[in-house]
Amino acid sequence: MNHLSMEQILERIYQLEQFDEMRITRDQVHEMVREHLLFSHSPEIGRKVNQIHDAFIHRTIELAEHMLEDEGFGKPPVPYAFILLGSGGRREQTLWSDQDNGLIYEESEDHSEEELDDYFIKLVDCILRGLDILGYPPCEGNVISSNKQWRKPISMYIEMMTAWFMEPDWENVRYLLILADMRCIFGSKALVDRLKGEFLAYVQKHPSILKYLLSNTLHHRITLGVFGHLITERYGEDAGGFDIKYGAYIPIVNGIRLLAIQAGIMHSSTLERIRLLEETSFIPKQLAVEWQAAFGVALKLRDMTPYQLADEMYTTRGKLNAEQLTKEIKQELKHCLRTGMELQKYVRKSIDSHIETEKG
Repeated sequence: MNHLSMEQILERIYQLEQFDEMRITRDQVHEMVREHLLFSHSPEIGRKVNQIHDAFIHRTIELAEHMLEDEGFGKPPVPYAFILLGSGGRREQTLWSDQDNGLIYEESEDHSEEELDDYFIKLVDCILRGLDILGYPPCEGNVISSNKQWRKPISMYIEMMTAWFMEPDWENVRYLLILADMRCIFGSKALVDRLKGEFLAYVQKHPSILKYLLSNTLHHRITLGVFGHLITERYGEDAGGFDIKYGAYIPIVNGIRLLAIQAGIMHSSTLERIRLLEETSFIPKQLAVEWQAAFGVALKLRDMTPYQLADEMYTTRGKLNAEQLTKEIKQELKHCLRTGMELQKYVRKSIDSHIETEKG
């Protein structure tokens, strides 16, 4: 595997016919990429990791469809979209990412709601069984297509989303921001584009909703000590380490996402959102350069976090340990955090100004 090209790896994945075979290949690819990360990190490796995840998930869905057909349940009765949320939706998965997914399908005059739901329950069960075998742990927050909340017709998705907008309590806003990162990994991209279009149209019509999205967005604050030192973990097995996921990566992701929502940008990748914000003159070029650099550091350090296999699932706590915080890493991290703090201030100012302008 060490000498296989990206094209050969993807070709091998799409030739596999069994989930168990796919797991063996994933373990081999995982080890190969991990060895590369020990020596150097680059955005290109991150892109390749996400291409590989996409291929494993895409092939899992293909095999699930074939299995249902072989069992006599036929082909999908209506067009559907299997969507990735979270880091998968943003194309920012690490080697150890979990499952955050949903399923959207069209209504049909030829099939009852019960018939459609019955088919897609079976399909989702098969897909998730495959992803489980491949070592993708299910989302701890139950944002997963086995949960009926995240598996329904497009009209019911729009209804649910509108209800969240109209009652923007903490949990509903959390769900809205999760939905903002959705990406079609398999099936009808048109369904996802329609839902995203409805999302952005609502925000444009009701700009006051941005203040609720802002509150949730700034929940994870980027902080440095009074004298510019890192605030590390104080207790437990991570004592002396730093929480890269929630201390740097998530706050930057959240800030950029809200600016993208404000600007009406449909793309879900953080780097693409920054590029489009700059391209449409929503932010100045200098800010885009600074944010891209800080986000690159957050991605690199997140990829360095130790991982473990728990019940055959690849997992990580998203924290660098004390030994990894070398002088060079600390300098990079502090610069990233300072930029992130300025980003959060910019987001607050931008949203407050937008709401005031719309009121006027």
